[in-house]
Amino acid sequence: MSKIGQRGIHYFHRLNSASVPASLIQKGQSRVIDASLTLIRERAKLKGELVRLLGGAKASTSLLGVPLGHNSSFLQGPAFAPPRIREAIWCGSTNSSTEEGKELKDPRVLTDVGDVPVQEIRDCGVDDDRLMNVISESVKLVMEEEPLRPLVLGGDHSISYPVVRAVSEKLGGPVDILHFDAHPDIYDCFEGNKYSHASSFARIMEGGYARRLLQVGIRSINQEGREQGKRFGVEQYEMRTFSRDRHILENLKLGEGVKGVYISIDVDCLDPAFAPGVSHIEPGGLSFRDVLNILNNLQGDVVGADVVEFNPQRDTVDGMTAMVAAKLVRELAAKISK
Repeated sequence: MSKIGQRGIHYFHRLNSASVPASLIQKGQSRVIDASLTLIRERAKLKGELVRLLGGAKASTSLLGVPLGHNSSFLQGPAFAPPRIREAIWCGSTNSSTEEGKELKDPRVLTDVGDVPVQEIRDCGVDDDRLMNVISESVKLVMEEEPLRPLVLGGDHSISYPVVRAVSEKLGGPVDILHFDAHPDIYDCFEGNKYSHASSFARIMEGGYARRLLQVGIRSINQEGREQGKRFGVEQYEMRTFSRDRHILENLKLGEGVKGVYISIDVDCLDPAFAPGVSHIEPGGLSFRDVLNILNNLQGDVVGADVVEFNPQRDTVDGMTAMVAAKLVRELAAKISK
């Protein structure tokens, strides 16, 4: 937990020890949550009105930051990632076009509704059950503003659960998920935390929010990870067989018969030579071009996505991993928008 987060939680504990009535604390928490949702609602409404005014967009990517790091089992630096990714997207060292030529400065391709104020919500003592609901409601508020579709900036991987839940509930059924990661993140309840970043996909599959879950880039998996994968019918593509599986992965067709495709990219799916700024460094990963080839060849309607687990506190001095995360965001925006 960050020092700021500890300060807020400690202050909340002092309120309890000072015998402040629980009803008063709960009322204050509800007001903070309402204010947080209002913030996202009004920003999404503004961006949605702009995109609709410009016309011609069937789907438009909208960034939503979720600066959450306390569900990480190791380092909590991913909480600081969203502003670093935004800075890298617009840093000026490259142009504002995606590889296929979509212009990111066009609001019909990319807008931004800002961040869920995670720290402020936690500072007033809101627990993770309610926090996850706030994240889900924030995603739904974005989706209410047609044609906006959420591209969420993490944050640790625990955020994928409330985001996928929201997408599935809003669309009225399960999605297919393409998940890039060094780890399967499917522990039942890692270290006693049901919301751990290592358990997010167990929660997703238990909830019935995904029909198919394809995990690509896996190279740190134990017996429980494989057993959980079998339990939920997960299609796990490990790096040790990537050369054999490449043809399959570069010719995926997903989303038919369900509500679309959701893409989750943990930056540590990449070999650390490409992305050293992650909490869990696992050699032997995907190249950046491997990921783009899979994304670019994917056939399916992408209804939402996230980029998670970039840790600015472990990045190189020149922000190499921030640029990598930003490029992933840029190309995902091109995939979503149409």
